[in-house]
Amino acid sequence: MVLSRRTALHLAGTTAATALAGCASLTPGSSTNQKNEYRLSVNPVNQPLVEYVLYQPGESVYDQPAHRALSAILPDGRHTTYGYEPLPEDAYVAHSGRYYQTKTVVTGEQRMERPFVRVTPIPEDQVPENAPVVDSLARPVGRVIKILHSYAVTNGESGSADLLRDDAYVLRRPYELDSRLTGDLDGQIVTMDSDGHWAYRINVATERLYEPAYTTLALEVAATTDAFRDIAFAAKVDIRLDPAELGTSVQQLLNQAIARDTYRETTPLSTEYMNLIDALDLEHVETASNGHHLWYDDTLYRYSLYISDAN
Repeated sequence: MVLSRRTALHLAGTTAATALAGCASLTPGSSTNQKNEYRLSVNPVNQPLVEYVLYQPGESVYDQPAHRALSAILPDGRHTTYGYEPLPEDAYVAHSGRYYQTKTVVTGEQRMERPFVRVTPIPEDQVPENAPVVDSLARPVGRVIKILHSYAVTNGESGSADLLRDDAYVLRRPYELDSRLTGDLDGQIVTMDSDGHWAYRINVATERLYEPAYTTLALEVAATTDAFRDIAFAAKVDIRLDPAELGTSVQQLLNQAIARDTYRETTPLSTEYMNLIDALDLEHVETASNGHHLWYDDTLYRYSLYISDAN
């Protein structure tokens, strides 16, 4: 027997994947005891939409390349970096009351010298007492050592392995090239904790490689805030719901989810909850979906849905 998706959601024995796939098929011997929890989070964005959509780099050392790039490209300049992109792709930025979107294209390559940083594990009994702990080093230095440590202890399977060139971290950004890694730390031993565990000798060698040339520019997309607001809606808002167009029970449930930040139900789900999931275009979620934006009652919200075994 084939059931509709909504009917399937009422069956406690269906899996999340089956319940949300659009239909469910019952077969002899199938479990009817599994329950799934549907956790919906709806959180207000405490910024006006236009401000929320605009990219603004912070003031940390890691934001230096972004500030340099924006200073060069706004309103109509060009900025080229080698081996790294200084700005997010397609970021919206503002300058003198006008609005732009950043674009980065590869415009060639250049063979150049770069410092390559590698680490060699050191046995604990060979670690000097005055070896610095990685967290005592400047943030750019500590970040590189931690990336190399993660690579070493996971045999190259860490999530940061794609930041490396084989087993080496290549220093490219200004804050990296100006750090102690290009000076007195070459040949020094550092530890990952104060007890001398996971100690490494730092090795820095200058090598040549071909670096892609990334040229960044800004394209004007709007000359007024009102015009950009329309762009912001189109770019960021996934769903727009009008309270007047929602059924009373669904509207009450959404307001309840907003008030609680998180609303939960266990299968079988109520009809109101299923209708709300449909209205938020989450009916096909199998385990998790996040990063969505809702415009509701003149307010912007972030929302997500997580489905887990409730047994």
